[in-house]
Amino acid sequence: MKTRIIVTWLMMLTIGLCGAAQNSSARGPSTPEERARAVAIAHKLEAAPLDDSLTSEREWALKWLIEVPDLTVSLCTDILGKDFFKTKYKYRSNLVVQLTLSSAAFIIEHPDQAGDKVAVYTAGADGALKAYAAIVKDNPKATWKTLDEPMEKKGQGQLADFVRENSRSCQ
Repeated sequence: MKTRIIVTWLMMLTIGLCGAAQNSSARGPSTPEERARAVAIAHKLEAAPLDDSLTSEREWALKWLIEVPDLTVSLCTDILGKDFFKTKYKYRSNLVVQLTLSSAAFIIEHPDQAGDKVAVYTAGADGALKAYAAIVKDNPKATWKTLDEPMEKKGQGQLADFVRENSRSCQ
């Protein structure tokens, strides 16, 4: 059930981002309070991506991100490895949501770097990898070979280089 909700929100996010320019007049720009809430939600979900008590917060953040005309996130799952969508993983949709929300949080927290795709992608990847580590901590059998390399690069302080190389396919 949770997976269906997340997949539905991902579909809505995709549709919403594609139509954001058309719908930008539907509401005004984001408020400082909304931005602060979105950042807080992103960080909470990095630490506890499977926490059922955060479901409504996750839904709010995704819906908000779709609706606000002044914040755009480019999604590139290749930054977590070329096989990200080639292999099955029970929590993949959670990680895509986290990638999106962590990227948005970075843009909000570092507006001067919003145009630096590698910096934004790296922050998104870092957030998704934090969420993955939290998932594995709660369920040690939930490891995913696809994320071995980015986790290793993160541990070596080379995540930005890994992201830069893998993001070339997203240009």
